[in-house]
Amino acid sequence: MLGDSKAFSGYSVDSIERAKEFYGQTLGLRVSDDEGMLYLHLGGDTNVLLYPKDNHEPATFTVLNFPVDDIDAAVDGLAARGVTFEQYEGFGQDAKGIARENPPGPAIAWFKDPAGNILSVLQEDQAK
Repeated sequence: MLGDSKAFSGYSVDSIERAKEFYGQTLGLRVSDDEGMLYLHLGGDTNVLLYPKDNHEPATFTVLNFPVDDIDAAVDGLAARGVTFEQYEGFGQDAKGIARENPPGPAIAWFKDPAGNILSVLQEDQAK
């Protein structure tokens, strides 16, 4: 029934302006705003809607994953732009915050947006 629908995801933030700066400038995504909401325009003609919420509470799970070809280069590049990577117990992360021994999943590193929502970069190629 919905198989042909062009679905999209969305999540809340506490400040559209801060989100626009972070996603647009820090992460280098194409963004647009309309009627107080922010749209992230991702590869594959995919959009994500960010909406303001006065009583916003950050997601406690990963809301957006960015597959990359080279996780080390992605983490280094984002760190150079001021992104701080999270360290979680039990994931065997290295000093950069990359969990490489995360079977059965890919090498992954988590970080937060200014509203505290969890994002990640991950390298799907198991050769890492």
